[in-house]
Amino acid sequence: MHCPYCRNTDTKVLDSRVSEDGTAIRRRRRCESCQKRFTTVELMQLTVLKRSGATEPFAREKAIAGVRKACKGRPVSEDDLACLGQSVEDALRNEGAAEVPAHEVGMAILGPLRALDPVAYLRFASVYKAFSSADDFEDEIALLRMEEAADTPSAEPESSVEPAETHAVPTG
Repeated sequence: MHCPYCRNTDTKVLDSRVSEDGTAIRRRRRCESCQKRFTTVELMQLTVLKRSGATEPFAREKAIAGVRKACKGRPVSEDDLACLGQSVEDALRNEGAAEVPAHEVGMAILGPLRALDPVAYLRFASVYKAFSSADDFEDEIALLRMEEAADTPSAEPESSVEPAETHAVPTG
């Protein structure tokens, strides 16, 4: 670890704390040369196991790039994509495994993308799930419609009983 002030490599850890969510370690350090203090944060390296058997570090931008293609022409902003990327990375990290199969990355993308834009979701799912016919699209659309119907609260049924008439009775 290099001191950010003098670039010396001789630093001493003064304090270590695990973050609240357990995904990082915060270390307070002091440079033995200039005596200045600084903080470092260590994150777990998330690795993706590809179908070929090769591994590579998880790259949020790479996941977002595939989603960006599905969102082309849709009302989805770069901020929306950044939030989706963060959501996907958080979901993968929360699983607790240091190595995640590439298939799991795609699965982690589908849920947030469905909520963000159903059309972009269908585009992404058609490639990711390798749709081979129009029937595959129809099946996926039917699932989306069922989920949408389950999420939409139904209106109160109207009562068929009419209220009784009331008359004012004079008191006198």
